[in-house]
Amino acid sequence: MTFNSIQLVSHIEAWARELGFSQIGVAGIDLASAEAGLLAWLSSGFHGDMAYMAAHGLKRARPAELVPGTVSVLTVRMDYLPAATPVDWQAVEFSRLARPSEGIVSLYARGRDYHKVLRARLQKLSDRIAREVGPFGYRVFTDSAPVLEAELAARSGQGWRGKHTLVLNREAGSMFFLGEIYLDLALPESEALTPHCGSCTACIDVCPTRAIIAPHKLDARRCISYLTIEHHGPIPLELRPLMGNRIYGCDDCQLICPWNKFAQRNALPDFDERAGLSGQQLTALFSWSEAEFLRHTEGSPIRRIGHARWLRNVAVALGNALQAAGVGPHSAAMRAALTGQLQHEDAAVREHVRWALGTP
Repeated sequence: MTFNSIQLVSHIEAWARELGFSQIGVAGIDLASAEAGLLAWLSSGFHGDMAYMAAHGLKRARPAELVPGTVSVLTVRMDYLPAATPVDWQAVEFSRLARPSEGIVSLYARGRDYHKVLRARLQKLSDRIAREVGPFGYRVFTDSAPVLEAELAARSGQGWRGKHTLVLNREAGSMFFLGEIYLDLALPESEALTPHCGSCTACIDVCPTRAIIAPHKLDARRCISYLTIEHHGPIPLELRPLMGNRIYGCDDCQLICPWNKFAQRNALPDFDERAGLSGQQLTALFSWSEAEFLRHTEGSPIRRIGHARWLRNVAVALGNALQAAGVGPHSAAMRAALTGQLQHEDAAVREHVRWALGTP
């Protein structure tokens, strides 16, 4: 079947929805205007330990250099709130901060690893396009290579860059994953959207560690998501008390955002919350052996941080919970759990346990 480019995009949109995607868009490959900002961010060291952010230089902003032959970028959005998410989900999530003995795992990480979900469906979408138009050159990405994902999403009409640097959509907030297909097919570019943050600074004001140092400027080294997931070494002492009971990621800047009252649910069971990853006592999570950690996190994005970093994160949360609890039965259980790991083979775990216990 022969389609013109406009018809093809319309058909791709229909095929994408059949695969569970919420929206598609098309971006061009000239991202030159984003290069200065990328270089300034890297030169300031805001990427921290994420060496891969700098490793490919400006290839991140030059799709045709990263994947020779690329002339268009197809972007996709997939909402990830589980189907059973309550109407007042933002308040429900904030209420977890008032229960310091429970561990908080970021919403997106409570289900199946989104990398696996999106990559498989992007491949199916690529295969479907090939069946209709014949062989073509492409490469799929899901937060897995040097791609300016949020920039491409914004340029392709998926939303605008919020002051927290995430992509916001008037009909879907920011609770969605992004993916891309670099194509050697020339497709009409989507129209970019007008920003709608106005004078709101809620995301900046709520950030526990003040990682959003200015509108649209994030110092990842201070971000709890970075600290609990990407950062390999000791967590800076001054930031540990600010992490509260967040043990994997942080959603605060999204929870507070007014646009997320429009966040969409996804019927795919992949994103349904797994038992044991929310509302769990820190002492229970801290007691997982490495084998138990691997079993509980099979197919989950959490697994990639490894057992030692998991224990490091939970130790910090236990230390904060002890400060909040004072003396009592809960504090005794937490101290006992921490004491049991004082001789852990990993030096970072031992150091964070000592900090949590308040011992040198």
